[in-house]
Formats: sequence, C-alpha cells, structure tokens
Amino acid sequence: MIKFITKTILIISLCTISFFTKAQVGYDYAQYDVGTAVGVNIVAMADVNTFTVTPSVHFNFNYNQSPFVNYVFELQVGRLEGGTLASSSGRMFENHFTAFSFRGQLQAGEFLDYSSSPFMNVMKNWYVSTGIGYISNHIVSKTDDKRGLQYTPAGDNNAQAPFVPARIGYEFKLYNQYSQPSVKIDLGFQYNFAFSDNLDGYTSAGNNDAYAQFTIGVKFAIGGVTSYRKQIHY
Repeated sequence: MIKFITKTILIISLCTISFFTKAQVGYDYAQYDVGTAVGVNIVAMADVNTFTVTPSVHFNFNYNQSPFVNYVFELQVGRLEGGTLASSSGRMFENHFTAFSFRGQLQAGEFLDYSSSPFMNVMKNWYVSTGIGYISNHIVSKTDDKRGLQYTPAGDNNAQAPFVPARIGYEFKLYNQYSQPSVKIDLGFQYNFAFSDNLDGYTSAGNNDAYAQFTIGVKFAIGGVTSYRKQIHY
C-alpha cells in the first residue's frame, strides 16, 4: 500500500511538473543579452559645410526587464569626418571618437495585444529608446585630397562631452525550440545630441553639434531565463 501511494504521488508530481513546463513554452525569455553592431555615421550639425559617411562599431550588454522593456549599456568606437579646405568655410576635420551610453528601450509588444493579429505580431518589435551618453573626441590631422595639404582644426582636439541618444528601430527575434527569443537582429537609426560644440574641433556661437547613425547588429541571449506575463512567440 505504501509503495502504491508513493508511486501515485510520484506520477502526479511528474505530471504536474510536465504540465507547468509545457505551459511556459512561449512565455520564457533570457534576462541578459550581449551584442555587437556596425554602423555608418554622419555629422548632422557642425561648423563645416559638407559631411562624409564614416564607419563605427558597437558592443552592448542588455538587461531585459521583459522581452519588450530593455536596458542597454553600449560602447561605440568610430570616426566622424567632414569639410574640405576648398569649401566656403575653409574647414575640415576628422574625429576618432569613443562613446559610452546607457539607454532605456521600450518595444511596442509591451502594450500591444498581438495574440490574435498577424499585423500586430509584426508591429510588436518596433521600439523607441533614449538615455544618456559620454563621448571622447580625438581630432586628428587630415589631408585635403584636392590640395594635398595636411590640416588640423585649431580648437580643442581632445574634448569630452555628455550626449543624449534618441533611437528608433526594429528587432527581429529568432526563437529556439522552447519558443524563447535567443537571437535578435537589430536595425536602428540613432540621433545623438551632444552637449558640446566641439565634435568637429571648432567652437562657434552657433548650436551644439550632433551626429546620426544607421546600425545593424545582432544580440545573443546568455541566460537568466524567467517568465513573461503573456506568450511572446505566435
């Protein structure tokens, strides 16, 4: 009799565990991601007449409060460039920068009901993001291709300044066998407002400088699996 009761309890326990395990399929997600991205940059506001598209690389660590509420710590290393000596301003620059930022990110899936609409299921991955950052600039000597002259701006060539990133983007989620988002492809546009007029090595009486970025990146879930209040993958 004791053996029968023990066996019955064991079977019920296993069935209960199995039920709750299956019930969580589609609800679980990793709280931590690591990622990398490449970007193209253009100075949107500065003290030169023309701007050049330049590259950057990005590395990030993400804490996911939910699948759709994320906190992003990011490192950027890249270049900003613009101007020619032949332009009306007679100015040119090349900035090799390093930037750190922290952003909060809100995806539409946090407040959309996407359970019964294929359209909303696609829309849930759009996001907006903003936060605070800090950029370190290093203005280097640059050779004018037309005149063959080397030139360095006369301003502060090693300035640092805080900036505010404003970002909009879309995150393609790829799911594993447990319907958990395990890989994310991130497409984004980011506009960075600097609290400085020195991204280009020139200081004028005008507005502070700013630069824009288009990025494509990939993120990988690395652990801390927990559950969300509703199914993530449909």
